[in-house]
Amino acid sequence: MKLALFDLDHTLLPIDSDYSWGQFTTRIGWTDPVEFTRRNDEFFAHYQAGTLDVHDYVRFATEALRRYSPDQAAAAHERFMAEVIRPNLQPQALELVQRHRDAGDQVLIITATNEFVTRPIAQAFGVTELIAIELERGPDGWYSGEIRGTPSFREGKVARLQQWLAARGLGWDDCDMTFYSDSTNDLPLLERAHHPVATNPGAALREIAQQRGWRILDLFPESA
Repeated sequence: MKLALFDLDHTLLPIDSDYSWGQFTTRIGWTDPVEFTRRNDEFFAHYQAGTLDVHDYVRFATEALRRYSPDQAAAAHERFMAEVIRPNLQPQALELVQRHRDAGDQVLIITATNEFVTRPIAQAFGVTELIAIELERGPDGWYSGEIRGTPSFREGKVARLQQWLAARGLGWDDCDMTFYSDSTNDLPLLERAHHPVATNPGAALREIAQQRGWRILDLFPESA
């Protein structure tokens, strides 16, 4: 299997969808703008520094969502897609995904953002296979704020991909794997990929990619 893996935020999108969803919920009145922004910025700084406690973050990120019904949440997400995500679907990113699809590759988005935020975004890219942080549901059938299973974050991306392969009767040696990512948080999976591609990389990943001879791809002008 030729497998094309894509991180999402700052890789296929020029924005962070999780952070942007938080800003959007503040804009529509779901959260207190001052307190939410302070906490959201704090978590984002931890993510960039590689010190994020992903369980604490998911509890925080879904806190407002859990106060609303599934129908209200779905309506809000439709508006989020229209106002925030679709304007950031860049043609060069859509074309990159399509090139892999046209080549017959299995395309998969693997992200540390939760499934509620990212599944409609993956669909907008025409990608049906998504590995994202899965959310536990409580007795009422709605999100509890906890993570179900292994979070697809840092080393967890390797574990989740291994589970995905095993479910299809495949192992690492059965794949020719290309992985696109912008972040040093994804080094565990970049190092396992046959073809790591530092995509719109931050300074730290750019330096590592240059040292190791990895391909560097700047999809968005501001990342060059």
